[in-house]
Amino acid sequence: MSTPCFTDAAWQRNLPLFNATLALPFNRELAAGTLSRERFQHYMIQDAHYLVAFGRSLAVAAAKADDADGVVQFAKAAEEAVVVERALHDGFMREYAVSAAQFEATPLSPVCHHYVHYLQSMGWSRSYPVALAALLPCFWIYAEVGRAILAEARPGNPYQSWVDTYAGDEFHALVARVRTTIDQLAAQADARTLEAMHQAYTDAARLEWMFWDSAYRLGQWPC
Repeated sequence: MSTPCFTDAAWQRNLPLFNATLALPFNRELAAGTLSRERFQHYMIQDAHYLVAFGRSLAVAAAKADDADGVVQFAKAAEEAVVVERALHDGFMREYAVSAAQFEATPLSPVCHHYVHYLQSMGWSRSYPVALAALLPCFWIYAEVGRAILAEARPGNPYQSWVDTYAGDEFHALVARVRTTIDQLAAQADARTLEAMHQAYTDAARLEWMFWDSAYRLGQWPC
């Protein structure tokens, strides 16, 4: 029996965590179209803040790439995170009448703050393969959550454009390319690096769970 590639192994190691993510009230109500506007607005503001930091972390990964293809791949991914996905957020911001001033004045929630600092720390302080492993859950879990929700989303769902973005073929093709790069790096990594990659993936997957849970609870600083 052949040894599974890194990304397949990471997915199986963390499958209970993914299932727990799908079962979160935020995602169940998002699929049903019953999620409150207040909760979704809180999520969109935090996610827009997050995507700027995510783009920075991708840019750091691009700078660490050991070949030109990696530089181009993750520089483009950084652009997509900041420009393309923020276009989705901007549409919801207009719909929810969230002004630029209101967005800028809204601080990062404790979970968002922790997540973005985790990614930036991994990007600057860890090796290229480990930094990429930390970035992968944001791509992959969103893609799989998007498809799972699409399969059961009710007609007329007010959040359909969000679902379509992450369930779409274009986003899944992006995820597949990222997985391929990470699997190629993992195939050349020593055992210590591989275990560090697995830990980085798991930590980020936990933070994905925490991010959606925090959005549902309207997470904010206690004082």
